[in-house]
Amino acid sequence: MTRFWVCIAGAGFFLALLVLHSRFCASRLPPHLHLAFKVSWRAEEILYRLDVDWPKYSEYFTGATFCVGVDSLNGLVYVAQRGDNIPKVLVFTEDGYFLRAWNYTVDTPHGIFAASTPQEKSVWITDVGSGFYGHTIKKYNSFGDLVQVLGTPGKKGTGLNPLQFDNPAELHVEDTGDIYIVDGDGGLNNRLIKLSQDFMILWLHGENGTGPAKFNIPHSVTVDSTGRVWVADRGNKRLQVFDKDTGDWLGEWNNCFSEEGPSAVRFTPDGKYVVVAQLNLSRLLILAAPPVGNIGHCSVVSTIQLADQVSPHLLEVSRETGAIYVAEIGAKQVQKYIPVNSWHMAKLPDLLDFYHFTSENDYTAFLISLTQFEHHIFHQQQIILMCFMLLS
Repeated sequence: MTRFWVCIAGAGFFLALLVLHSRFCASRLPPHLHLAFKVSWRAEEILYRLDVDWPKYSEYFTGATFCVGVDSLNGLVYVAQRGDNIPKVLVFTEDGYFLRAWNYTVDTPHGIFAASTPQEKSVWITDVGSGFYGHTIKKYNSFGDLVQVLGTPGKKGTGLNPLQFDNPAELHVEDTGDIYIVDGDGGLNNRLIKLSQDFMILWLHGENGTGPAKFNIPHSVTVDSTGRVWVADRGNKRLQVFDKDTGDWLGEWNNCFSEEGPSAVRFTPDGKYVVVAQLNLSRLLILAAPPVGNIGHCSVVSTIQLADQVSPHLLEVSRETGAIYVAEIGAKQVQKYIPVNSWHMAKLPDLLDFYHFTSENDYTAFLISLTQFEHHIFHQQQIILMCFMLLS
């Protein structure tokens, strides 16, 4: 027992010296020691929390959930799943209520995108099946009626006229009607194609390889608010970036993906963050978005570590709420993560009433105090951990 208390006192004294030294003598520390000290005390920012109430009833998930699309304009969430004798597309509200399901002409869904305007609700699905409707990209209305088919149904290929696909992974449809397609989830093709609203090829990059504008399993695609196209080049463990108008290669991010390449990429509505999924690591990365005209390097702001073998495949971010919907093929479900700030504001009326806050300023002061308390607990945990290390 005496040894234990001696270790506690020694650890506390040692930590006090470190704090004082870093406060008054940090500039004299060697760079690598100064960095190590800073990193060891840095708490990662928490930006999202799991919405445990979404959906209201999870028993509607009866297959492997491969993709999710969000119609933010109408508050709808589309989930595509695989399996025999099950509905392939499920439709929920953003509040989590189940609306309907449909299964028409969908073989093996891989990616889904909701591209609604005030005039039209549309849902696009990439189909990688080997049946009659496979190797195509299909447009539906919100009730599952087939509107348009791109590609040669049931036949994979590399052709451009007529256009053929082989395991098309995902697409992004702009409000203008322009379409960006990543074609090649392990198939013949490794290419990025831009189509006009009347389905004419505007530009493409289509070669397998590791160099600029070459791909190894291009798995996800999105467009940011500054006119840059982002592709999750999964096999090459990087994100590649292109100018949406010319198709020119602008750069790449690879320093965040040494363990595993990205399987999905999206932006938050405010343009501040890039959200990336890593399938085998069962992890979501929240990255700092680059400024206009400068790709720079990848920087991780926050991490959402999921349970083992959850396997987040593709994801979508609501333009309206900023919520992240994650299609998990391992867990066979879709989960929703909401911004912490929006959760705080949603709970504000309840907290004002429960804690008898008289204003929003009082609530803000409360949150600051709560954060300081969390940091205090974190530091106490570090002291206890050091004591156990000294005892062992």
